[in-house]
Amino acid sequence: MCLVLIGWRAHPDYRLIVAANRDEFYTRPTESMRRWTEVPGVLAGRDIGAQGVSDTDPPGTWLGLNERHARFTAVTNVRNPDDQRADARSRGALLMDFLRGLSDHGAHGEFPDPRRYLEDVAAAPDDYNGYNVVVSDLERLWWHSNRSAAPPRELTPGFHGLSNGTFVTSAALGPSAEPEAARPIWPKVRNGLAGLRKVVESEPGSLDDYFEVLADPVQAPDEALPHTGVPLDDERALSARFIAHPVHGTRASTVLLVREDGTFDMAERSFGRLGNPQGEAAFRGTVPMGGARARA
Repeated sequence: MCLVLIGWRAHPDYRLIVAANRDEFYTRPTESMRRWTEVPGVLAGRDIGAQGVSDTDPPGTWLGLNERHARFTAVTNVRNPDDQRADARSRGALLMDFLRGLSDHGAHGEFPDPRRYLEDVAAAPDDYNGYNVVVSDLERLWWHSNRSAAPPRELTPGFHGLSNGTFVTSAALGPSAEPEAARPIWPKVRNGLAGLRKVVESEPGSLDDYFEVLADPVQAPDEALPHTGVPLDDERALSARFIAHPVHGTRASTVLLVREDGTFDMAERSFGRLGNPQGEAAFRGTVPMGGARARA
């Protein structure tokens, strides 16, 4: 992912609201969101072009839900052309371990809580290239970046945004609350959170309105751009919420709404080169609220 916008306990009827864009090279092999037969309960897209995935493991993903065990996770990469290792483990595998219930502290299927899971992975920051990851059992929501000096942190009720920096941007509940971050806030995150908040406060159940927030192609002015080590023309193109670069762009937009009663809607819109629509998938279901308890 390159943009993840989250409303966490931000509406009395909704436990979790997510609107996210995955930006990737158009040539990278990808399969759209589906229910995975080899990992029962997992609902996610499939990154079949990733390196660093074991032959015995399923493909990785960039955002996923385990509807049997109430697990949600999403990842963004940290943009730094000088910090990329070909032998690093896939960031998508980091997500799949959480969704499948893998942990250094326990056996397969134990489903460690979000804090313990992130403490495990934070102990080995160089296993992966740079990432921001959020994990949740729908009781708690935690964030971590392996390129930040900050330890894993629990996110409080409110609005949270990730892009390709080494930090999370957060805004408390309340109409006057301003977003805050450890670094200068990226324009796509600041404006995206404002758009997300507006939908949550007016039409919280409208999938189309969240997709509209994600579809904004406006680029940030040069003076507001971050400096991540890529050429200026690329920095401009990557500053939009929806990216339509000739070789790299938004491949998928995803919206997830989990209600307080456990029912959820999850939808994905897929795109090809230069934002050409390629289809839409939509799912409904129920997750067991109350932590990581499996459905009987």
